[in-house]
Amino acid sequence: MIWLIGNSGLLGQEIELMLEQGRFQYIGTGHQIDITDIDTIRKFSDNNNFNWIINCAAYTAVDNAENDSQNAFLLNHHALVNLAQIAEEKNAKIIHFSTDYVFDGKKNSKYTEEDAPNPLNIYGKSKYAGELALAKWEKNFIIRISWLFGHNKNNFVKTMLTFFNTKEQIGIINDQFGLPTYTKDVVEAVKFLLQSESTKYGIYHYCNNGKKISWCDFALEIYQQAKDFGFAIKNNEIIPITTAEYKQTALRPHNSCLSANKIMQELKISIPCWENALERYLLLEKKSATIKKMR
Repeated sequence: MIWLIGNSGLLGQEIELMLEQGRFQYIGTGHQIDITDIDTIRKFSDNNNFNWIINCAAYTAVDNAENDSQNAFLLNHHALVNLAQIAEEKNAKIIHFSTDYVFDGKKNSKYTEEDAPNPLNIYGKSKYAGELALAKWEKNFIIRISWLFGHNKNNFVKTMLTFFNTKEQIGIINDQFGLPTYTKDVVEAVKFLLQSESTKYGIYHYCNNGKKISWCDFALEIYQQAKDFGFAIKNNEIIPITTAEYKQTALRPHNSCLSANKIMQELKISIPCWENALERYLLLEKKSATIKKMR
């Protein structure tokens, strides 16, 4: 039995769909189970027999976290203390998702799992604290992901598609670098872990393959592919801007590009390039829009 936490989020929805289609036995929960309260979790644990925990719940509002550190640490750190404790009691394996923002961005090349975290903002600090808390239970898979995009929830790609249809000029940050991660590709890695019953625990990086790009580079590729797919777009002008010009509340790493070599080599997981991931995303979005029009 699998306990999926955060089944209504961007990644959680995709994982739940995979569990349903794969006919896995699972329980999906959202806000009805307060994972920051140990008594609530223990009551749930006593009533349900699970040997896997997949945690997709997180405080992800990076800028808001700067003035809301208590809640950020409550969900990203304290909840993980609770889950590690329950997992040990149940002898359950945990899959948990962390972030590229545990790094300070001072490295020029891709970050590996051996690089020391040094988060710049409250969000990153709370996520790293969660990693340390979860690591106290040995049967854990901590998967750091970056620039996540997918279906059904707001994300950078969906926002760009809206802007392309409504704005003539769009300023996009050109001095923050990383690699996008498609939810459906992450799900394949999760499915592999569940089916293989792997015991190669530890921290892994997962993002789509390719050369590191800026947000502006990503926007330009989204624009070109969306145009090729026939999405409704204007003759947009995408203007490169600096982080300073965008005036974000929380500091972001200049480079948060992750290396996914470890997960590919140790778990033998194949990861597509981000351009291919974007193409598959847009194809599904286009098909979904066509079906809605036909109804």
